[in-house]
Parts: sequence; structure tokens; C-alpha cells
Amino acid sequence: MPFADLNQLRTFVVLYELRSLTATAERLHVTQPTVSYTLRSLRQRFSDDLFHRHGHVMVPTPRAQQLFGPIHEALAQIDATVTAPEAFDASSFEGELSLALTSIGEQTFLPPIMPLLEREAPRLHLKVERLDADQVEEGLLRGTVDLAVTVSLVDSQRLWRTPIRSVEYVALASSDHPLPSTADDMFTGRRFVRVSSRGGHVYPLQAMIERGLLPQVTLTVEEYATVPAVLETTDLVVLLPRHVAEVFCGWFPRLRIAELPWTATSTPVSIYSRTEAGLSPAQRWFRELVFTAVAAGGYRAP
Repeated sequence: MPFADLNQLRTFVVLYELRSLTATAERLHVTQPTVSYTLRSLRQRFSDDLFHRHGHVMVPTPRAQQLFGPIHEALAQIDATVTAPEAFDASSFEGELSLALTSIGEQTFLPPIMPLLEREAPRLHLKVERLDADQVEEGLLRGTVDLAVTVSLVDSQRLWRTPIRSVEYVALASSDHPLPSTADDMFTGRRFVRVSSRGGHVYPLQAMIERGLLPQVTLTVEEYATVPAVLETTDLVVLLPRHVAEVFCGWFPRLRIAELPWTATSTPVSIYSRTEAGLSPAQRWFRELVFTAVAAGGYRAP
């Protein structure tokens, strides 16, 4: 493909990210007919429709999904090669950056992140997005989010990943209905709250299945946010990450943590972003700030 067609490839990448001919034209500062003409040329070049219109959304075909990663990476490498590195002044930055977090990620990680942002980039607007575990890669590659923090292991060569803290699971219950000392039979006769694993914490469900505790579940919820208030007024028990349980105990003093009678760990919580070549100076700075704010234990930089 001749070098002159790089602009066509840029149009393809932006259309894939935005899913709109109008928005793509605005982003590239061209007219919508120009984008439509470029799309026709790309369809001929790749012998595929690339996008189908579904209402007001341009939905990529399987061929477009296959092409996006390599094309985006190639353009990022070219830009990094021919463009001098930009200095980034966080103190004067007035743009928006987006961070993908689960509900418990918001409760755990926003408190240490926000003071750093207030000090280093007081004019920045942080937008928190909720992404399910299977949406992280697509969100980062499309640019709908700048950074993601999740316990889910996203195995992709198109993403940068670094662990930030280990995950150990515990039980949590009200002090009005305390759990007995840690033992194999400590949950006999107790009822459980089960929380959806959409956010990536699959261990509690696996543990309840393996230990035969699933029939004792009497409440299933989508997120952890309402769990501590429910626990404080009932005899229910929940299995959850220790760092989340400690946050909940700070908010609800009548809650008590109990150690589990078996080894209870999962993959570490990690930060995900695009690879180095695909990051803007603002995104690279943001990634470093989030790591500084939330990395714990042996994952902290020396």
C-alpha cells in the first residue's frame, strides 16, 4: 500500500474508534463525504464492507476487527518515529482523561488517586467508566478509556500491563452475628451474599462452588456497593478481597473480617493501557500517577 494511503488508514482507525461518520469527519477536520469516499476506497482495497450501519452506529465487521489492532499499532509506531516527544505540563492540562474501574475499584482506588490529581493536575477532568472484564481490551484499543484497573487477566499483546497489588480473599460479617474461629466448618448454617463476577472477581463464586456453599446463597447482587449496609443489619456473610473488606470496615464499624480456612488468592490487580507507542504524553503521565497512587506491597517501585 503506497505511503500516500496513510490518511485512509487513519480514517479507518478513527472510524473504528468513534463508530460514526460524522464524528470521524469532525475529529479529522474533513467533510463527511470525504470520510464516506475514503470508506468506499478502503472497502475496495480490502474486499470487505468493513463497517455496517446499525441505526446511527457503524459496526465493524470481523475483518475490520482483525485489521484494527495491527493498523493502529503501525500508525502509532510511525507517529512515534517521526514526531519529536512532547513535554507534558500536568499543571496546565485542562482536558479529560478516562479511567475504567469496577464499583469496588472506585471505592478502593479513587480516594488515593484524587489527592494526587488535585495536586498535580487541578484543571483535569477525570471521567470514571464502568467496564465489564471482557470489555477492557476493546475499550482501551478504541480509545473510549485511557486506562483500566482490574483484577481480570487480559492476555493481549496489544496492551501494556503491570500488576499493582496482590488479592487475598476473606469473609465479612456483622459483629452482631460473628463468625466462629477459622475452621473448615465455620460457615455451617450461615447464609451468603453472592456478588456478580462481571467486574473480574471470579474467585468467590469458584470457592463457594468448590466448598459446597452455593446452596446457602440467599441474596445475589450485581455490585459490592450495597453489601456492607446489608451485612450490618443481617446475619449474611460475603467473600471478598481483603483490601475491599478493610475499606468497608472503615465505613461500617460493626463489620468484622474473618480469615478463610483455605488458601484464597487470585491474579493480582493490574493497570492496563495501550502499548507505549500508542500513548499520548498525557496518557503516559496519567498511567504513572495512577501507579504511584495505588500500587501496594512488593509492587511499589523501589
